[in-house]
Amino acid sequence: MSGTPGAEHQFGFKVGNVVQEFYVDDDADPAIRDAIEVATGHRLVDEDYGDVVDGAVIWWRSDDSEGEDLADLLVDAISNLDNGGLVWVLTPKPGRSGHVRPSEVEEAAKTAGLHATSAISAGLTWSGIRLIARGRQ
Repeated sequence: MSGTPGAEHQFGFKVGNVVQEFYVDDDADPAIRDAIEVATGHRLVDEDYGDVVDGAVIWWRSDDSEGEDLADLLVDAISNLDNGGLVWVLTPKPGRSGHVRPSEVEEAAKTAGLHATSAISAGLTWSGIRLIARGRQ
C-alpha cells in the first residue's frame, strides 16, 4: 500500500462493505485498490456484479467520455447501491494524462441526482471526489 497511506480510512469504507468498481484499467492504482480491499475485508467486485453493494469506485479519465457519459455511468453505479452507500469518482491528478476537471464530475453528479461532498488526494496520481445522494448529509 505504499503511496496511499491511510487510504482505508480516506474512503470511509468499513469492514464487511462490498464495493463495486467501474472502469478499472491498467493505469488504476493498485495501492488504492488494495487499501479498499484491506479496509472492507472483501475483494472489489466488477461492474457486472448484480447484487446490492455498499459503495462504488469509478476510475474516470477524460478519454472515457468518448465511450459513455459520466452521468449515465453514475446512474448505473447507484442502481446497486444500498441506502447510504458511498460513491467515489477517481480521476487523474492535474497535469496527468486523462485529467478531468472537478466541475465536470460535479455536473455529472448533479445530473445523476448526486452531490459532491469532499475531495481527496488518492495516491500519487489520482484524485477522488466523494458523492452522495442529494439531501443526505
